[in-house]
Amino acid sequence: MKPGARSNHPQEQFHLAMLSLYAACAKLGFRPVLFRRYVILNCGVAAAKELVFKPGTTGLERLIDLGKTEISMEATMLRSEFQPLFAPGELKEARERLASANRTRSRGRLTAQPTERRG
Repeated sequence: MKPGARSNHPQEQFHLAMLSLYAACAKLGFRPVLFRRYVILNCGVAAAKELVFKPGTTGLERLIDLGKTEISMEATMLRSEFQPLFAPGELKEARERLASANRTRSRGRLTAQPTERRG
């Protein structure tokens, strides 16, 4: 498929959406080169199906820190037009990762306040 071309096939649309995540991340100041290479070599859908279960992916962590989880692979998987490409377990994992990311992020912003001793 030529760059800039549109496809009617959901698998190809998802693949292009996954590749566009790299460009969106680059605009934010980091380049997930290994992610991009993995998507190119394995196809977007196959890459997402595997990566969603891999622990400790730094891309999502970076997006959490930047407050941009909406441009994550997980959020892309959960877009209504792409959900039919994935099994219920894969979508559940994507949802849980995003929910966990948001809980961790909000918890991380809390700071301990010193308590006053009464005596």
